[in-house]
Amino acid sequence: MRELQASVITETVAHLCMEANYNLGEDVGAALERAVKKEESEVGRGVLQQILENARIARETEMPICQDCGLAVVFLEMGQGLHIVGGDLGEAVNEGVRRGYKEGYLRKSSVRQPFSARANTGDNTPAIIHTRIVPGEQLRITVAPKGGGSENMSRLNMLTPAAGRKGVVDFVVKAVDEAGANPCPPIVVGVGIGGTFERVAFLAKHALLRELGTPNPDPELDELERELLERINRLGIGPQGFGGRVTALAVHVEAEPCHIASMPAAVNIQCHAARHKEAVL
Repeated sequence: MRELQASVITETVAHLCMEANYNLGEDVGAALERAVKKEESEVGRGVLQQILENARIARETEMPICQDCGLAVVFLEMGQGLHIVGGDLGEAVNEGVRRGYKEGYLRKSSVRQPFSARANTGDNTPAIIHTRIVPGEQLRITVAPKGGGSENMSRLNMLTPAAGRKGVVDFVVKAVDEAGANPCPPIVVGVGIGGTFERVAFLAKHALLRELGTPNPDPELDELERELLERINRLGIGPQGFGGRVTALAVHVEAEPCHIASMPAAVNIQCHAARHKEAVL
């Protein structure tokens, strides 16, 4: 059994928090470049070019891409042959978030009591941690800061099985249409189908991690993604809501089996700053 020091996890998470907020992924940058060529609206093209320029400045000056540096959502894939020593795994991750947001001069956006005092925790903890046990002896850490504007536009619906494929498409397109300019388009749309009430929301969020521009490995889901993207971009919302052809850069779908009486569906919208960075220890 391989051992990994908790302090290494802390250092890695701190670095990933800063990297994710400073450096837009190459896949997102490439998608934005393609969007500039595709967008027919002059105003829309101008917005996209400004987004790319903003990303360049953030990268070169090591400043946040956006003033909303997001809640720290952390995905862990932990090998079953790995043993964490020198501390608790969850606390190691949270300490990394504390350090990353402090040392990186990133805005802290977590409030302690959601429905009353809403006092800021001051260090952006606790992180939202999703842990999966997998074969092997490695730890894959993905930090995905999630801004409030796009998160607020996300939706979940316990559809009936009779709603079928059309029901899913209509639900997703309606969610994006109602969101309008609020999630700072062009957006990335994560869609979860199946599982249970809580699982489908995870699927929608996890779908956002897939590299933009890559096809879904499931041919049926790939076809669904293409239809959803076409329908969404026909809405005419456009970059930052000023109108145009490019409302979404991509739609990513994840699906799992579900109960015979259910068909959960969830939409997790990500703004154009589709931030996530990962490391393998």
